[in-house]
Amino acid sequence: MDLQDLSPAAFCDLLAREGIERFYLVWDADAGRVRASHPLVEPLARRFEQDHRDFDRHEGVFVRRAPESGVLQAVFLHRTCRGQGAGGVRFWRYDTVEEFLQDGLRLAKGMTLKNALAGLWWGGGKGVIARETGRAEDPAARRLVYQEYGELLTGLRGAYVTAEDVGTSSEDMAAVFTRTRFITCIPPVLGGSGSPSIHTARGVVRGMEAALAHLGRGGLAGKTVTIQGLGHVGGLLTGFLREHGVARVIGTDADPARCAALRARQPDGDGFTLTVRATELGDNAILAEPADIVAPCATGGVLSPETIPTLQAPIVCGAANNQLLDSERDDLLLAQRGIVYLPDFLVNRMGIVNCADEQYGSLAEDPRIEAHLGDTWENSIYNLSLAVLAEARAKGEPPGRVAVRLAEERSFELHPLWGHRGAIIIRSLVANGWAG
Repeated sequence: MDLQDLSPAAFCDLLAREGIERFYLVWDADAGRVRASHPLVEPLARRFEQDHRDFDRHEGVFVRRAPESGVLQAVFLHRTCRGQGAGGVRFWRYDTVEEFLQDGLRLAKGMTLKNALAGLWWGGGKGVIARETGRAEDPAARRLVYQEYGELLTGLRGAYVTAEDVGTSSEDMAAVFTRTRFITCIPPVLGGSGSPSIHTARGVVRGMEAALAHLGRGGLAGKTVTIQGLGHVGGLLTGFLREHGVARVIGTDADPARCAALRARQPDGDGFTLTVRATELGDNAILAEPADIVAPCATGGVLSPETIPTLQAPIVCGAANNQLLDSERDDLLLAQRGIVYLPDFLVNRMGIVNCADEQYGSLAEDPRIEAHLGDTWENSIYNLSLAVLAEARAKGEPPGRVAVRLAEERSFELHPLWGHRGAIIIRSLVANGWAG
């Protein structure tokens, strides 16, 4: 069996048998190829070079089997021209090593685009922890997993700054914080700003308003919105939509308890109706519900040739990262159906914006946060969304393609003080034997 086809748990067993605690896969720009730290993982390096959809000359991938918990952990760095790679750490189940690596690669690239569009002096990075490896399920073991992840970040010397993401909580961030300073989204009691989900949900609302305005369909009042995923962001989004006069929200989630809790928090009344259903993981039926807007807020890759033909909403605008299974193909499929798609990296920026601001102190009412959510700054979510949609219409292009082009241009701008320092750190780690 090829390495990429192994389960993460089997891969960890293989690493243990070979005496490998950690390894790297880094892009060698001079040689034009991916360098692997160990012969064992050379096939993964060659796989990267063949993977033109997800691998985009990522500057470095650093993977380790945590020494005490045995959990598979990784940091993915895409492009660090604008500054340190920054993005959340995801705690998730993966069937294969290939899925684990692909998710990290796509998420890190998405963070490059998101940070650049938001005007942040951060590059693109992402953390991934494979849930069903080692010991990670009981509270004490889980805390150890995140402490060990903090040690991994410290060992990378600041090339990556982590934050909260799917499957990770503020309490987990506090555990990471015990072992590293390269972290945001730590609890307020420790001097941080806590979960950024409330700001992310507000940003998605602004994107929805821009899409409706672009189509001349008025505001959110009286509309029907479907939400796939009722977690950190999706649940809060439901409340904000109600405040904006949405008539009906239909939501699904794989956690029945989460559905019940949201149902209790948001009873019907005052012209608002909420319908929630517990579904199996991978059930995308909610995307086909008739609605004014569909909001993917769970995991990525849900918009594909299988699901796009079933959509019955004129607008797609949600918080999930990497909603398109194939960014170029599926963006075009949506446009061909006349569906307005606002890319996730354009509208779900507020979590990382909150994290970036946290480094400089936090305010109860932060004017920088409000600038991103307002109507006056040209780079706000609302105004930039309108600009992207207008250019897409004028040029006959899918909006995702327009947004990617703009983000790519910005992503190569060098930080005014520390331009591409991340790449220098990566080269130093390799030269000094990071992988042993």
